Amino acid sequence: MRAIKTYVNIGANHEFKLNEAVLIYRGGSDGAFASLHQVKQSEDGIPYLMPGEVLTTAFLRTLAQGLGAQVKPEILPDNVLARTPDMLVWWSRPRQRVMFFGGVNEEGQKLNGLLFPHPPLIFKVVGRDLFVRAITTSSRPNPQTPMKTAPYWNTDVRVCQGSMRVPDSFDVMSIPKWEDAFFQSEFTHPAGAVRLTSHPEGFIALWQSLVSKKRFPVRYLIDAGETLQEFVSPTNEH
Repeated sequence: MRAIKTYVNIGANHEFKLNEAVLIYRGGSDGAFASLHQVKQSEDGIPYLMPGEVLTTAFLRTLAQGLGAQVKPEILPDNVLARTPDMLVWWSRPRQRVMFFGGVNEEGQKLNGLLFPHPPLIFKVVGRDLFVRAITTSSRPNPQTPMKTAPYWNTDVRVCQGSMRVPDSFDVMSIPKWEDAFFQSEFTHPAGAVRLTSHPEGFIALWQSLVSKKRFPVRYLIDAGETLQEFVSPTNEH
């Protein structure tokens, strides 16, 4: 049998050798078990695994750092609510913003490019996915603050990105880019069956009533059935 090379070349100055392997065992439930094995080579160059060892959190931490998952130190502004290597969550104070409406709804198209007030918002970025909730308070939310459904087309918690230009990163410096990307994209259609507002005449009537107004009426926000703590939880996949 021909010998198998166990090297990987990345660039001109780096050569990686296969040293260890992680085996993951899964049972019939959600549980899992992992073991770490040293890799040796036989005389003919074929790699084989040594007996396994218990996988430690120290090893996983070192592996994650080696793969570039370590978050660089950042000075967090007061609008940042949560930060992990995979997630960034922040809140936005109520303010006026221009909105763009597209799609086939004629009444919606009449609102395209106009200025509207917006409620306080909670944004969450996981990878390249953006999630949005609203809140009723203008002060910094706490873990028990109730989340409200964000009153926007293309948004069923997770944003249907459509024409949105997704930023390349989700560090603190990219927060304005994510907000601009969201509001500079076109809102074209409802996303899913989620009710977006309690306004008695519906979604379009809500935004028609808000043209050039100063403040968003938070009484028309719909309860999302979760707290901020639940919204940021890694087990909450929405």
